[in-house]
Amino acid sequence: MSGRCLLMFARSGGHPIAGALHLIGGDCLYGRYWGATQHVPYLHFELCYYRAIDYAIAHGLARVEAGAQGEHKLARGYDPVTTYSAHWFADPGLEKAVARFLVEEREAVEQTNRLLSDYAPYKKAMAEEQD
Repeated sequence: MSGRCLLMFARSGGHPIAGALHLIGGDCLYGRYWGATQHVPYLHFELCYYRAIDYAIAHGLARVEAGAQGEHKLARGYDPVTTYSAHWFADPGLEKAVARFLVEEREAVEQTNRLLSDYAPYKKAMAEEQD
């Protein structure tokens, strides 16, 4: 199952109006890209979350990783998690500026994740609660 892509489309009148790209790696479905040609309420959640969860269950995947950002994900059953990326910059000045920004960004993300975890839709394990 590793290294595959999954495309999901929504159609209206037989024409695609939205799509979501998911990557499959190991036992996980990674949601990564979304786009639409028209606004349809809740369509983003249907393609990016609910259909992804259905697919993962049907294909024996252990989890769905919905991607970075979005406090709105809590209401849909996703706990906040830190995501990582790697970048290379040819310009040393830009690399330094981004590195300075990332120091502050990491602290802000950690603080936000701690705050949002208090509102997670699932109970924490007993061992975690005692810490």
